[in-house]
Amino acid sequence: MKPVSLAGSVAVVTGASGGIGRAIALALAHERVRLYLVGRNPVSLEETAAQVRRFSQAKRLQIDLTVQQNLEPLLHDLGGEAGKLDLLVHGAGTIHEGPMERADIEDLDLQYATNIRAPYMLTKCLLPLLLTARGQIVFINSSVGLAAKRPDIGQYGATKHALKAIADSLREEVNARGIRVLTMYLGRTATPMQEALHAREGRTYRPEQLLQPEDVASMVVQALKLPATAEVTDMSIRPMIKT
Repeated sequence: MKPVSLAGSVAVVTGASGGIGRAIALALAHERVRLYLVGRNPVSLEETAAQVRRFSQAKRLQIDLTVQQNLEPLLHDLGGEAGKLDLLVHGAGTIHEGPMERADIEDLDLQYATNIRAPYMLTKCLLPLLLTARGQIVFINSSVGLAAKRPDIGQYGATKHALKAIADSLREEVNARGIRVLTMYLGRTATPMQEALHAREGRTYRPEQLLQPEDVASMVVQALKLPATAEVTDMSIRPMIKT
């Protein structure tokens, strides 16, 4: 079976400042996909853009996705200079851990805004373009989105279960109109966010024992390149070395 070429496609990748989002953006750039890179850190976002531009066109947009009016520049560009959207990859996310008795409600609010409301709102805004292109949507989720049977992750797990519900329901709504929806459930991955999490937990950070962002990016690209007769709906990836 010959993979479908992604060359000439237009993609939006959130969380593109680093980690998994950056790896996916680079992998898509190698496929000659034109990229709109969304992130909050302007320095890291420009670093991603510089790497991507070695292989394809890219525009970076520093956006806080939790504020709806901040989406206007992206929507304007996609409706104007791009004129279409084929791929939407939700790579942005945040995590706060802690037992319920000491957890801050403000942390729950931030995780809700970033992990649930932002991808829901962005998908809703971009759905008309995706429907026209019979495009594809990727939600980067966590293994916690499937099972949260461990302490201290009640807030984060709740947002990731909600993200699964959004993706699953959306798939039922748009499949008949030609849109594929993929959710990636990831184990611990070697990213700056994971390094910070290890530090908060007082654990030694050994990135070589974790999933690599490039591992995730490779699987995302392969799923996106499937012929239109097939769809990968859910994919779980975990580190080979168990700790």
